[in-house]
Amino acid sequence: MELASLAYAKYLQPFTGELEMGEDYSEVHLDGVELDAAQAGGVRLSESAMSSVTLAGGNFDRVRLDDVWISRCRWIGGSWAETSLLNVFLLDSVLAGVQAYGSQWRRVVIRDCKIDSLNLRGARLQDVEFRDCDLTEVDFSDATLIGVTFPGSAIRRARFHKATVKKLDLRGARELDVALGWDSLKGAVIAEHQLAEAAPALAATLGIVVR
Repeated sequence: MELASLAYAKYLQPFTGELEMGEDYSEVHLDGVELDAAQAGGVRLSESAMSSVTLAGGNFDRVRLDDVWISRCRWIGGSWAETSLLNVFLLDSVLAGVQAYGSQWRRVVIRDCKIDSLNLRGARLQDVEFRDCDLTEVDFSDATLIGVTFPGSAIRRARFHKATVKKLDLRGARELDVALGWDSLKGAVIAEHQLAEAAPALAATLGIVVR
């Protein structure tokens, strides 16, 4: 998805200032901005874009992103608890150590991203696609996943402990490594070759001894 193809692209205005806590921003384009330890809790960003933006640390709790296009960004650490993402495209970006527990993701496309140690405990993801991503040690514990897919993505050491899943499709993942929570994936769909690879972990989860 290219920025120019979005209906609101022609209305975007450059934005280079600081995001003020609790403020609403619409039709703005953050480009090449570095926000270190920003205090932007409660911000609402709608019909907007972010490109080549670095967000390091800071407080983004309860931020709302509605109809936002994000590309080539780096989110490093920081608290994104109880944030809400709706109709978001997240492309060619890096998320590392982000604390997004209790967040809400709906109709989100995440493509060509590197995601490391993302905390999604207690989050709700509905109609979310992780396409061609590398996910390492992502924590979905206690999360609700509905209509979530991983085409072309590598899932490494993921945690699904006490997750609730519906229409979770893992068949397209090129790697599937679940560190914890196989027993919470009842109703998920996996491919035959993934089942064969996961057999030792499944046996251990069920207490089956293989000799």
